Amino acid sequence: MSQAANTGIQERPTPMAPTRKTSLSSRALPRWAPLAFAAVAIALGVGIGAAAGWRSHTQWGLLSALLFVVISYVTTTVVENQRQAKDRLATSVVWVCFLLAVVPLFSLIWTTVSRGAKVLDGYFLTHSMAGVPGIEAGGGVYHALIGTLEQVGIATLISAPIGLLTAVYLVEYGKGALAKAVTFFVDVMTGIPSIVAGLFILSIMLMAQLQPSGLMGSLALSILMLPVVVRSTEEMLKLVPNELREASLALGIPKWRTILKVVIPTAIGGITTGVMLAIARIAGETAPIMLLVFGSQLINPNPFQGAQSSLPFYIWEQYKIGSEPSYDRAWAAALVLIAFVMILNLVARGIARWKAPKTGR
Repeated sequence: MSQAANTGIQERPTPMAPTRKTSLSSRALPRWAPLAFAAVAIALGVGIGAAAGWRSHTQWGLLSALLFVVISYVTTTVVENQRQAKDRLATSVVWVCFLLAVVPLFSLIWTTVSRGAKVLDGYFLTHSMAGVPGIEAGGGVYHALIGTLEQVGIATLISAPIGLLTAVYLVEYGKGALAKAVTFFVDVMTGIPSIVAGLFILSIMLMAQLQPSGLMGSLALSILMLPVVVRSTEEMLKLVPNELREASLALGIPKWRTILKVVIPTAIGGITTGVMLAIARIAGETAPIMLLVFGSQLINPNPFQGAQSSLPFYIWEQYKIGSEPSYDRAWAAALVLIAFVMILNLVARGIARWKAPKTGR
């Protein structure tokens, strides 16, 4: 028997301390709350915009986005707590910025596809504008497509090896004043306007008394492409772990062979993606082509002699005419240009996956 029983004193149960609700166990909004906030914000934005007489749907959208952020923050503050409200405020701002970036992109793609599909067919892709008046229907984009493929291809053949070797030097060998100077000039070249690159090549043409050709346009495009290749390749090479280099060197393999067989294959996916981004950067340039290639209505498969056309120049040329058929041809050429860049990116992803080093489980 216990001591309490011997003394005749009855034990009383110890009262349980009341549980306090912490900030983490307080009331919480349901998961569908953001959708409800968005619906309310859209309804209020459309109602206020219509009542105010705003005709622009962009204004309605911006007002709805602002109301969504405000409603989310205020409601979360009232129902939950200040900490959760700040978190939801940041999340709402991120979603709004994402939509502000995506909506114009989808709008551009939808407009290009809907207007460009009117005349985009086999005839349009296999015929040029030779003998076709600009104000009349007919003609095609074949000559401009050939020009773009040749000019961008030559620019890639010039810029990709030089950019790759420059990035390898900066990452693997570059030290001292020379490496700093190269890095500085690469950064400066990144912001050079396309018209400046075209004027630079034009001055060389005038001094050497050269004629306009696709090659001259490719030289200007290579100037614009080179810093993008260097910068993207440099960043990809920096991501290669140093342990791989050290393991290769520990086996007695020379440094140049380590770079060739270990470093570059490891980063080939990112390098290929960077080259494709550079190609997409120059594929839509018009100013250098206007200065150096001059454009042509005829098919010229020789990029080393005579004027050529390109897809950006063709779009500008057709839009300048100002007729309904020329507008349709311009939108169709823009759709072809978008498809060209998209195909390049798909090919780059395939090559990167094919050439990527194989890893076991």
